Amino acid sequence: MDDTGTVVAFWIMAAITVGSALMVVVVRNLIHAVVFLIVSFVGVAGLYITLSADFVAVTQILIYAGAISVLLLFAIVLTPTGSRDNAESFLRLPAVALAGLVAVTIGYVVIDTDWAIAQRGGFQETASVIGQALVDKYVLPFEIASVLLLVAMMGAILIVSPQATMEDGDE
Repeated sequence: MDDTGTVVAFWIMAAITVGSALMVVVVRNLIHAVVFLIVSFVGVAGLYITLSADFVAVTQILIYAGAISVLLLFAIVLTPTGSRDNAESFLRLPAVALAGLVAVTIGYVVIDTDWAIAQRGGFQETASVIGQALVDKYVLPFEIASVLLLVAMMGAILIVSPQATMEDGDE
């Protein structure tokens, strides 16, 4: 991140990401909160791009901005419309305290870290390194995770299928 354009893009994306993340918490309408969450996910992907983490950026777009956002929207649309606003909760004060503690911890780590060590190696392309690791060193855990996800998906489909919920006498 030596050139001025990358630094400016980083700070613009950081402002968009933090601003939309704050709007997720502030807005009362649940649909608007999900839209701001999508903007926050895309902003994080933009931050990854400015940091030359291309594989993580594409993964962020595909998984979070795509799949998770669609899942959240479907969950909102398919639930009853009784209460779609962010109602007051007794957990608001503990949540604010926890968020403040996390923010202070992150700020301390940012100030305390020696960033010169990270700058020495420079940035490398991440997609080829991750791909190579997945087919060489981590092929067995990668395959086990894929089978586990397949079984979980099949179990979820079995649970919600109409035949699974019918008793023997119900037809």
